[in-house]
Amino acid sequence: MMTMVLIPGGGGNASFWYRLAPLLRERGFEVLTPQLPSGDEAAGVDQYADAVIDAIGERDDVILVAQSLGGFTAAAVANRAPVRLIVFVSAMVPVSGETAGEWWAATGQADAARTQAVREGRDPDAEWDDAEIFYHDLSADVLEEVLAEGDLPQSMTPFASTVDDDTWRTVPVRAVAGAHDRLFPIDMMTRVNHERLGVATDVIDSGHLAALSQPEKLVELLAGYATSLRPS
Repeated sequence: MMTMVLIPGGGGNASFWYRLAPLLRERGFEVLTPQLPSGDEAAGVDQYADAVIDAIGERDDVILVAQSLGGFTAAAVANRAPVRLIVFVSAMVPVSGETAGEWWAATGQADAARTQAVREGRDPDAEWDDAEIFYHDLSADVLEEVLAEGDLPQSMTPFASTVDDDTWRTVPVRAVAGAHDRLFPIDMMTRVNHERLGVATDVIDSGHLAALSQPEKLVELLAGYATSLRPS
């Protein structure tokens, strides 16, 4: 059975995948949702990768699905474990020698987010608001569930981490991004995925958190990617 390993972004909360995971299981996939040690000040990307690799165990028919900061974790995992595909979902793609903290300036995230805010008629200088940046496209009931679950603490340690081993680049990759992402705007993600992965970006009609707002559309893409790996 093919295994989908779902790697969360900042906060490391496995419950982030609560809408996507059951849909994947209905399609016949085994689904793992490892909890990352996001609140541990001693844990960087390597320790996040340890948690994922421990969950994978001896499995070798594995697809990694990485959300946001999880892109760094996925690359680190694929350097050390047998992986058939990495799917970067609105995710940070590392390059050797660049920390996750440096990624933001290197990719032009701030300018891209500011341009997106102006385009949408939002104040680009407004104070940070999770609801406006992350949750703007969630339905009321999903938003209520997400807020009830709450966030886990996120240390800054992984933002000082690099992924210097490029073994992961031998693994096939796919890229997905949200058309209305306010954190990583689509124009930026299309460019970055092309530059860093050499692939086109599959676009979902969502914000940053497609697994919450458009899980059905995301599962269709993931199932299609998995089918492409199977012998014809």
